[in-house]
Amino acid sequence: MTITIDMIKQLREATAAGMGACKEALAATEGNMDEAVKYLREKGLAVAAKRVDKESKQGIVALAKSADGKAMALAEVNCETDFVAKTEAFIKFVDDAAKAALDGKDIAEALADDYKMLLTKTGENVKIRRAERYALEGAGCLSGYIHMGGKIGVLVELACDKPCEKLDEAAHMLCLHVAANSPKYIAPDAVPQSEIDAELEIKLNALKEQKGKLPPEQALVGIKKGMAAKFCSQICLLKQDYVADGDITVETYLANVGKEIGAPITVRRFARLQLGA
Repeated sequence: MTITIDMIKQLREATAAGMGACKEALAATEGNMDEAVKYLREKGLAVAAKRVDKESKQGIVALAKSADGKAMALAEVNCETDFVAKTEAFIKFVDDAAKAALDGKDIAEALADDYKMLLTKTGENVKIRRAERYALEGAGCLSGYIHMGGKIGVLVELACDKPCEKLDEAAHMLCLHVAANSPKYIAPDAVPQSEIDAELEIKLNALKEQKGKLPPEQALVGIKKGMAAKFCSQICLLKQDYVADGDITVETYLANVGKEIGAPITVRRFARLQLGA
């Protein structure tokens, strides 16, 4: 059967695969359009199998929001090169992945056919890495933020009995802070003791190396307490210096906004997805 340019264009419009790949698929399926689409999908899986050992550290983190702003989701999809990450097909797939996550769907399952086609188009090892979905729990607000063109994605949920523009602004500012300062926990009481102990061991070993020996046990109690507090101030959101005003902590910033609103503000949760990290 003769494969015409119109047939190739039709398959390309349906799949966005390259002209050469479309011609190959049509030739292999004797011009059957449905079979050619299936052929391209299977080829995509074959490409992925061949490149499974290739590192996928590039990609995009995308954000999706519900119309009422009461649900938001982040999705991270990785690829091998920054070139592919900037292509229209890849960007659309990651946006669709975030929307699928927003709808509470399994991304790999919901976008199975699109994923196979993306593998064919890119010829790279594409990985659907992870997703995070928040739905507002009680009074308060959600905020989402994408930083550096999709390198970092953040979700923040604040609890407050008086939702308003000021609260929305505070949630947005916390998104900016989380993107910049990368906290691991909300407050010190959430930090596992094992993590604090491991940090203290490192610091005390360094102190011993510097001084030749450790201070007496009585003095060591206060030193350990100070070290633990400093460590928590580095990794806990509320204890970090507020990114927009280094003279106050995030905790103080939220307390000040709470006074303006007339109701206390609590950080319910936050998520930070950094590409490849």
